[in-house]
Amino acid sequence: MDATNGIEAALRTSEALQQGHFQLSSGRHSDQYIEKFNLLRQPVLTSQVCALIADRFRHQNVDVVAGPTTGGVILAFEVARQLGSLAAYAERSEVGDSKREFRRGTTFSHGARVLIVDDILTTGGSIRETLSALHEEGIEAIGVAVLVDRSDGAVDIGIPIDALLHMTVANWEPSDCPLCAAGEPLTKPGTTRIAGRSE
Repeated sequence: MDATNGIEAALRTSEALQQGHFQLSSGRHSDQYIEKFNLLRQPVLTSQVCALIADRFRHQNVDVVAGPTTGGVILAFEVARQLGSLAAYAERSEVGDSKREFRRGTTFSHGARVLIVDDILTTGGSIRETLSALHEEGIEAIGVAVLVDRSDGAVDIGIPIDALLHMTVANWEPSDCPLCAAGEPLTKPGTTRIAGRSE
């Protein structure tokens, strides 16, 4: 299966790609949002898109597939399963929101070849935090793979990012958002709240 066609089909089938007025996790606003859990709630589709990632790294001797919470955990598990590798999960630190760490007894062997996987790339924050958590373990990632790069290649994290799909999606600071200026209700994905009212 062609990766771009495969992920586009999965997003359409799962109705993950949505139109509206959304506040992204970065705090910026957009008229499009990918509700990754509409896809991740469907194990067959999730397995299919993970196979697209696994196929790209099948011959790179990956020892561990690491993913940041929350969506990256599901993807890391399934990509690792398909590669016959271990999985590791970068969780939010109890110390601060901008820090992640590997807990619950997770250890890495010296020189382990680690692939990072995540769902939707917008600013690269969760991937940077995962890279930092690996660095604290003395590990350098051999690669990064994401389902969708919303920045269309604009994010630079210091190592190449392998995206199944590149998208250019308009987004704005709240103060510059034309949808806010037009009075469009704001949806904050991950909750059922809409600014000014609740569902």
